[in-house]
Amino acid sequence: MFFTCYIHIVAVEPFKSPALSDTHSSTLILLPDIQNYARFERNQGILELMTAWISENINTLNIKALLCTGDLVEQNNMPIPGWIRENQSSSQQWKSASKAFERLDGKIPYILCTGNHDYGYRSAENRMSYFSEYFPTDRNVCWRESLVSITNNAQGYPTLENAAYELNISKWGKLLIIVLEFAPRNEVLQWAKELAANEKYKKHKCILLTHSYLNHEGKRIAKEGYKFPEPNWGEDIWKKLVFPSSNIRFVISGHITSENSFRENVGFQTDINIAGKNVHQMVFNAQAEGGGKFGNGGDGWLRIIELLPDGRTVKIQTFSPFFAISPSTQEYAWRIENYDNFEFVIE
Repeated sequence: MFFTCYIHIVAVEPFKSPALSDTHSSTLILLPDIQNYARFERNQGILELMTAWISENINTLNIKALLCTGDLVEQNNMPIPGWIRENQSSSQQWKSASKAFERLDGKIPYILCTGNHDYGYRSAENRMSYFSEYFPTDRNVCWRESLVSITNNAQGYPTLENAAYELNISKWGKLLIIVLEFAPRNEVLQWAKELAANEKYKKHKCILLTHSYLNHEGKRIAKEGYKFPEPNWGEDIWKKLVFPSSNIRFVISGHITSENSFRENVGFQTDINIAGKNVHQMVFNAQAEGGGKFGNGGDGWLRIIELLPDGRTVKIQTFSPFFAISPSTQEYAWRIENYDNFEFVIE
């Protein structure tokens, strides 16, 4: 008796490195919360790989800036590490985060916001932060041309915790990127509102970057349990700043986390502002990917925000330089679900 055996061969598409969909596009790179790369010494190499990949691709992808959603460290001020929870002290964590961005100094502006873990002792017991010691206003020479405004932190000092950057993007004109501290105070929201309304920036397309704002269902966060004085949560930020500002058209945040669930670490929502314009709101995090909070820190995931040369279309792609570095893992380097790979229009 003879049997005929059929072998079904499934063709696997060859890996493609990130490339512009239009050679005249520009890009912004978005890093999610990086705290789990900083808390364990063993994870630092992945964060270094990510910033090295960004440095290598500045020209290839026409990268204009790097944005990061905050939580640069796991604890702002814990002198003795918990060993199970982390194996680096707070000062070591800050040094690790600082070192990763160091290779981008003088190359592109990196625009960082602060998260709850960047304040207090373990997580936002008060508004004290070592952020400005490691990221002073004169650290990166690229900020000389892009940094246009800063306001005081809770201790009364002007720092990059609340800052605004101007980028000139071919075919788009000028962008204004406003950064807010975690759970911003009322005076910070007023500063940002007045800045966005300033005659100098009224015609800019404005991007708002803050740590905590949106959840994975696309709903703005109404309240959190941190004990900050004068906190404003996501819904407060919308009502007091985003909705009444006609030129804030894109809000980016991080903060939310769910272990090993891509879908529950991202979200997107579009609402109408006071001028009848669409405001696109996006949350992206990955700190629990790669084994949860005690894993590798996030599997190297980042987002490529491509600004197409029509001056209105934004293309989002989710990519991991960590998986892309080896042929044995390149098949995992792209996330292609519609919540990780999509487009929208800023009118």
